Amino acid sequence: MINETGDSRSPSPPPSSYNHPHESGGDDSPTSSSGSDNGTRPGSRNANTNDKDTNTTSIGHTPDIVNTPPTPNGERERSDDGESNNVLSFTPRRAMASFENLVAMANHQERLKEARKMVWRDRGQPVVQMDTLEECLRHAIAGGFRSATLAFNIRASINLVLALIRIHRVPRDYRLAMIRHAVFGTDTFRFSAMIGTFTSLYKFLINALPILIPAIKPQHLKFQNRSSAVLDDDEIDLEAGSKRAILEVPLEKRKARLSLTKRAQIMLVRKQTRRWHAALAGAIAGGLAIMWEKRTRRGLIAQQMFVRGLQGSYNAYTTKRNLHVPHGDVIVFSIACGQILYGFLLRPDTLPRSYTSWIGQAAKVPAECVRMNHDLVRQGVFNLKDLDQLTNRADITTFNKSDLLSFRSQFLNPTSTIDGVPPAYFPRYAPCSAVHPALSSCASVPLDRFFAVFKWMLPIYGALHFIPAVLFKWKTFVQDPGKMLLKATTGSMRSSAFLGVFVVIYQTMFCYKHQLHKFLTLLRTGARSPSMVTSPLRHIPQWVVDMLISKASFWVPGFAAGLSLFVEEKRRRGELAMYVLPKGLESAWVMARGKGWVFRTGKWGETLLTALAMGMVMSTYQNDPQHLSGLVRRILYQFIGPN
Repeated sequence: MINETGDSRSPSPPPSSYNHPHESGGDDSPTSSSGSDNGTRPGSRNANTNDKDTNTTSIGHTPDIVNTPPTPNGERERSDDGESNNVLSFTPRRAMASFENLVAMANHQERLKEARKMVWRDRGQPVVQMDTLEECLRHAIAGGFRSATLAFNIRASINLVLALIRIHRVPRDYRLAMIRHAVFGTDTFRFSAMIGTFTSLYKFLINALPILIPAIKPQHLKFQNRSSAVLDDDEIDLEAGSKRAILEVPLEKRKARLSLTKRAQIMLVRKQTRRWHAALAGAIAGGLAIMWEKRTRRGLIAQQMFVRGLQGSYNAYTTKRNLHVPHGDVIVFSIACGQILYGFLLRPDTLPRSYTSWIGQAAKVPAECVRMNHDLVRQGVFNLKDLDQLTNRADITTFNKSDLLSFRSQFLNPTSTIDGVPPAYFPRYAPCSAVHPALSSCASVPLDRFFAVFKWMLPIYGALHFIPAVLFKWKTFVQDPGKMLLKATTGSMRSSAFLGVFVVIYQTMFCYKHQLHKFLTLLRTGARSPSMVTSPLRHIPQWVVDMLISKASFWVPGFAAGLSLFVEEKRRRGELAMYVLPKGLESAWVMARGKGWVFRTGKWGETLLTALAMGMVMSTYQNDPQHLSGLVRRILYQFIGPN
């Protein structure tokens, strides 16, 4: 028989055929197994349609026959009064299994989350409260071990990548040893020991000093030195009296109240301490930890951390006193570049050899020209081999070769005459024909240099812009790859153009300041006939004219070239300034030490500089972290945490 729903099933028996348990013998009643052969029990309606329990079990309150699947044990669910109810029931075993699966999944996720925290610290981690020195020691040891492990993995990964890049140049028999040295070499263990030692010592001192030297500052002044960008909820005790607590916060310190999730995204929690606590802990930890590194690397680390400390201290000072220097990052960059390029041309011994080599490649200037200029400016002579190598270049123009040969002849025979007239001018600098031997005119140099440098740097800057966009912003890249690729392409071209403009500015000023010196000198000596416009220029004193070729004149084009930083994106200017500042400071320090203007530090100079640098950095990090650069702040947070 086909029912109203369209299913071919046997007709349901009348309700009277279903007996109560006491009439049919309980579970052994034959009516409990009635239904179709496939195990499904036909549904039915109770004879009493006014019964409340029956109506609630009907679907949509329809009076039609409703088929419900049987319970797994083959019985109907019975109510307290013994009546059967047409409800769907589940076996407790399946329900418990599902619940246990959910619990297992939740526990697995928690374990993964805890394991991830051991490798990477989430934002907003709470400050650990410690009341005894023993707790401080345990906390420091655990933190130091975590930092050492993380540092080991980072350094080993970087070394491995660098080794794989150049592994094709190494003979096959030495490749395995090269990879093993990259991962388990002494440099990796030294770096790991340095980071682990610094973390352990700093964590112990920053938490132990408040215990050893308790604060004597009154409690009601605790808000006045708070400089966090967001005010924490636990800083105001609303239970103890909200009006009094809120009024204690200065009006200028009040900030918008954000949700916990939002604050965890924008803020890295840190323990507020007295500044000298953080400075002392950072100085001791930094001075001792740097001893693990090789002496050749200590100077580089000390310089980088010193400029970061200067950056944080300067930002904190100017913010506190409401001072602002427009385009301060560009000014710092220009000053550093002036010193670096001065050292490159006249004092190459004050810069690392690898750095001077890179500058020479970027400038597209022959190394022979740099040596000639150095010798002529400082000593008035030069090595003829350098000039001969320039004249033998395959790309030198005929005009430049003739000019260099004339320069060589004039240098060897200074008393010789040309058509019976002694030469009126001999340059004490590298002539323009040596600076750009492939180009006869100085006017054609800027465009050529710009595209040459742009083409040379585009792959390098392209990798710096594309790789982080793919690796660290993968979700955004997948959602909108076109936008990310366009942004990376624009950034790469902008950075390459920045360096191209830098080279153009310096070489243009280099050529034209020397041409101006030659013109004014010949004008004063009468070798060049003056015109109505140039006639007043003959009265310029020679010592003023000679300033154009003085040693200091090679510093000015470097400063002017630093203005090319305006081409670069604003958010990158500060990092570029912090990159070149250590090189400029190192060059200036070596020059000042040679003149006896500063004291000699001996073998402990790098250690003292590191101690001073980390004292400044950690004092700012612990109390005014927003004044450090984002890169330094995030790195320190991963290794140090809130305390």
